Amino acid sequence: MANTSRAEVRTAIHARIRRKVKGDPEKPRLAIYRSLNHIYAQVIDDRNGQTLVSASSTEKDLRGGSGGNFDAARRIGQAIAERALAKGIEQVVFDRGGYLYHGRIKALTDAARAAGLNKNEAVAEPEEPAPAPEPEQPKEKKSKKKKQE
Repeated sequence: MANTSRAEVRTAIHARIRRKVKGDPEKPRLAIYRSLNHIYAQVIDDRNGQTLVSASSTEKDLRGGSGGNFDAARRIGQAIAERALAKGIEQVVFDRGGYLYHGRIKALTDAARAAGLNKNEAVAEPEEPAPAPEPEQPKEKKSKKKKQE
């Protein structure tokens, strides 16, 4: 197996994603970068090479207790959606940046969808715990009668 760091693997995955995901003026790309302590999001028009809207957990008005947790990701998702909608951007292409669509990345995109981006996409509802199954009553053992010959 090749000696590659996690960052090199993520960069390779991101390059593979970027070959398929392109942003244009009608539907720009929402790029996400996640560091250990913060999370950043940008809405980018790749055709013109411009960042249209950005938000990060390092900004004073979006800073909370910690920038690297679920609450920060939700705040950034809501802020990026509000800023994009204010600029007239309603549809985006999500670029997960080589990260798994899980955890903080999923929280950011779900918050952006809930705030109004990509209205036609389904918003993930929080899962309700399934009702606990009733404990089964022990079954009585049936005695088998031996055949007599």
